[in-house]
Amino acid sequence: MKRKLMEILACPIDKYHPLELYVFEEKDEIVEGLIVCPKCLRWYPIRDEIPEMLPDELRKESEDLPFLKKWLSKVPEKILSEGKPFNLRSG
Repeated sequence: MKRKLMEILACPIDKYHPLELYVFEEKDEIVEGLIVCPKCLRWYPIRDEIPEMLPDELRKESEDLPFLKKWLSKVPEKILSEGKPFNLRSG
């Protein structure tokens, strides 16, 4: 994902802008990272350079929780404990 994309992205749930970006791995583009809505605390993974900004009902806990665990040391504490739709406290 290109960093410039953050200028136009808004939370698909509450339409909040701007979103927060956490980069875990970057080459020419952001390979892995996290997009966070500071208003509703929803988080969206960036995997293989693709931001996955799906509504809650289309997300899979079996894919999202391992992503949080993989990047545990880089994910903001508020997402680990309160993030939506999944977090490590509820999962």
